[in-house]
Amino acid sequence: MSTLINKVLSTRAGYGLTILRIVVGIIFAAHGSQKLFGAFGGYGIAGTAQWMESIGLAPGHLMAILAGGTEFFGGLALIIGLLARPAALGLTFVSLVAIFSVHISNGLFMSNNGYEFALALLGGSLAVLIEGAGKLSVDRAITN
Repeated sequence: MSTLINKVLSTRAGYGLTILRIVVGIIFAAHGSQKLFGAFGGYGIAGTAQWMESIGLAPGHLMAILAGGTEFFGGLALIIGLLARPAALGLTFVSLVAIFSVHISNGLFMSNNGYEFALALLGGSLAVLIEGAGKLSVDRAITN
């Protein structure tokens, strides 16, 4: 196997990171499905695009598709542990954009629409990015 592919798919993490990866993946996939499909009380692409335009993320339609697609498909990738590091990289960027474009001015706490939840998701994404997908993952099965 190619050295680059092996580095991307390899993991030195155990079962704990597997649990973290799956939980963070479920949350991101759910948020992405709100943006893309209007599931779980979300606004779908059109509503998300309008909101993104209103906060200065333009073009709103493209930003809604990029954010929703990264969250949904990146979340699915984390859940099954396939290409977890590239997915975590995308989710890291989505979290940073959410923190700095929406939440930072509201302080830390969620009760004020602060960045604490996005920061927790950022931490989970960074852990997967650094450590890999963990013991129970497709990535690990491919590299062993």
